[in-house]
Amino acid sequence: MKVTQHLWFEKDMESAVRFYTSLIPSSFVGWISTIPADNPSGPADSVKLAGFTLGDQRYMAIEAGPLDPFNHSFSIIIECETQAEIDHLWDALKEGGSTEHCGWLRDRWGLSWQITPKRLGELMGDPDRAKAKRVSEAMLKMVKFDIAGLEAAASD
Repeated sequence: MKVTQHLWFEKDMESAVRFYTSLIPSSFVGWISTIPADNPSGPADSVKLAGFTLGDQRYMAIEAGPLDPFNHSFSIIIECETQAEIDHLWDALKEGGSTEHCGWLRDRWGLSWQITPKRLGELMGDPDRAKAKRVSEAMLKMVKFDIAGLEAAASD
């Protein structure tokens, strides 16, 4: 079996897909097509489809007008090795969108993302529960994650 996430865009799906694949290493657009004139879903050329890969995850996308907006019940988590990776993704994805606490943001299409450092999981899993608690408290105060700040909380 293969599992593929599916994203429904009201409009501008191709721009979103091309933007996402430009940000994540080892990502690519596999195909983009338009459903021809005889489609039952609407006027000719009104429905577009795409297949793409972000990192090691497969996605399909459709642009077919309004349905349900994206919400927090689906998000894409990007685990980053470095602060530079976090900063790059954060700055690109928040453009035209909005930021939230704990590494969450919504991009200009409304899709939710969690931009997290790999180090956060390591620090939260530390057997020293007092250290993990300090890291957790520091994390809850952050909007964009700051690896140095998490490390400082761990060593206090």
